[in-house]
Amino acid sequence: MKERLFVLSSVNDTWSIDFMSDSLANGRRFRVFNIIDDYNREAFLNEAYYSIPSTGLVQKIKEILLHRAKPKRIRTDNGPEFISKVF
Repeated sequence: MKERLFVLSSVNDTWSIDFMSDSLANGRRFRVFNIIDDYNREAFLNEAYYSIPSTGLVQKIKEILLHRAKPKRIRTDNGPEFISKVF
């Protein structure tokens, strides 16, 4: 279900969390995990992994929250990484 986009008024209104995929010259695939504040486009995290379980995703978010306030909402694409019970 598509969600209406909100007009953002300050940092920590909405964070977007998603992966980008690519492959190395040898064909091995990897993914880059991104967390971005939608208001000012500040990237909190851009890390590459061959594999990252949902517990790793949660741990990375917890690490960011040690230094940042919680966002009002987090936007994801509901990919398989984001629908686990852990997340």
